Amino acid sequence: MKIPACLLALFSLVALAQAEEKSLFNGKDLTGWKGQPGFWSVKDGAITGQTTPENPAKENTFLILQDVEVGDFELHFKYKITDDKGDGAGFGNSGVQYRSKIVNPEYSVVAGYQADFECGKTYSGILYEEKGRGILAQRGQKVVIKDGAEPSKPLIEVVGEVGKSDEIQAAIKPADWNEYVIIAKGGHLQHFINGKATAEAMDESTAGAKTGIIALQLHAGAPMTVQFKDIVLK
Repeated sequence: MKIPACLLALFSLVALAQAEEKSLFNGKDLTGWKGQPGFWSVKDGAITGQTTPENPAKENTFLILQDVEVGDFELHFKYKITDDKGDGAGFGNSGVQYRSKIVNPEYSVVAGYQADFECGKTYSGILYEEKGRGILAQRGQKVVIKDGAEPSKPLIEVVGEVGKSDEIQAAIKPADWNEYVIIAKGGHLQHFINGKATAEAMDESTAGAKTGIIALQLHAGAPMTVQFKDIVLK
């Protein structure tokens, strides 16, 4: 039986889509990733970053994906973050860096766009630029970013909203697994947690990176634990 050309084309597109999906974590060890020894391990099938009173981070440090740079992409992952008591009510802050760069290889320090999340109720879902321009889009905001008088002080125009901050927070499960999605296409950047849009930005500034690395953050401060699993790059 001859397969119609339209079906062949559809099959080719499906195969291409499947081929372009790449799992970034094998579920067993840290193959393909590099960070500071003593902070990162694999526990219960998840990449785990942990600080303790005996082993604090002297500054924000990162587990860096090796030999992969991203430009336009879609990244899916699940995360869980807890404080030192394990209940998610105290300190815990982390995020996933994208289109970023290494600025201190000796301590695995990275700068660039970050999809933020935390134990608290303010920053999960925002667009932050680590060691750069700071908060670029608050939770719930849709913004346009332009050059300011200085590279570190961009002009940020709020042009709409993608949701209500309290409603987004209500959909986030404390001390439990949540699903995060990052979509980047040109200067258009979007974050989602558990299916809800959390922030959207059009970065039209000259400071906006178009390519770079992916990394996982372990924040300096009080003891905390962050875990990642089901990390898939499209």
